[in-house]
Amino acid sequence: MSDAIKHECGVAFIRLRKPLEYYREKYGTYWYGLAKLQYLMTKQLNRGQDGAGMGVVKLHPEYGARYLARKRSASKTAIIDIFEEVGEALNEIPLEFRNDADYLRQHYPYAGEMLLGHLRYGTYGGNSIENIHPFLRQNNWMHRNLLVAGNFNMTNVKELFQDLVDVGQHPKLMADTVTVMEKIGHFLDDEITQLYLDCKNEGLTKLEASPVIAERLNIGRILKRASKNFDGGYAMAGLLGHGDAFVVRDPNGIRPAYYYQDDEIVVVASERPVIQTVFNVAFEDVKELEAGDAIIVKKN
Repeated sequence: MSDAIKHECGVAFIRLRKPLEYYREKYGTYWYGLAKLQYLMTKQLNRGQDGAGMGVVKLHPEYGARYLARKRSASKTAIIDIFEEVGEALNEIPLEFRNDADYLRQHYPYAGEMLLGHLRYGTYGGNSIENIHPFLRQNNWMHRNLLVAGNFNMTNVKELFQDLVDVGQHPKLMADTVTVMEKIGHFLDDEITQLYLDCKNEGLTKLEASPVIAERLNIGRILKRASKNFDGGYAMAGLLGHGDAFVVRDPNGIRPAYYYQDDEIVVVASERPVIQTVFNVAFEDVKELEAGDAIIVKKN
């Protein structure tokens, strides 16, 4: 290998383990998670200045309410631009409802418990918005929605692309991000289909089956099947629309990933010192995600 392995790209993931009201009472704001995500991304700006993106998923939305939001920017001031727009969206909420957690959950797009951020270091394509993570695979069934952001460089993109073609898909782009997301999405769909058939055989209605599928969904099995042919370095994170999340690292440990958890949060970032600074925790409290391992956070 003639080229030096560079870290590139920055990833930040936060899962709030308490209701929004808890953070308002303890820290004085509903936006504890958003503030920490912005801080994590800002502290990792050295990892990517070609654009940034963030995504949020809500755990308990009402039917018809928006539960997944994404914001991306390809500008040189991407983080500032993104969070200014997040703030502007809050300004559209009537003043009398800005301290109403239930109202915010239903009407403010970013009032969610799962947050994902990404700093882009361009290794493929231009700096258009289409190249900025997180990438989104959208569907009207919550379980099939998938937000993916990662720090990776796959060496066998053509092979992964052909795998998708061979199963009947028509990928919109031959890029590692798209092929990886669609590969995971393919096995996600497969798992959900089988779980639905199981529920149907058990006599459950389609409406009754939905929460059962969410509970039984085996993210580990999906990742094992999807990553079987991945060749390269990666640390990638994904949010599913119904509330599960994952972070997975390549078997050779080429791309870095570190995590911290307590009874309030689960957090993952590309750099250990960033987590230490943002959450004011000791070196030994921040663990390295081992090569070939995944962190899986179920909705419950």
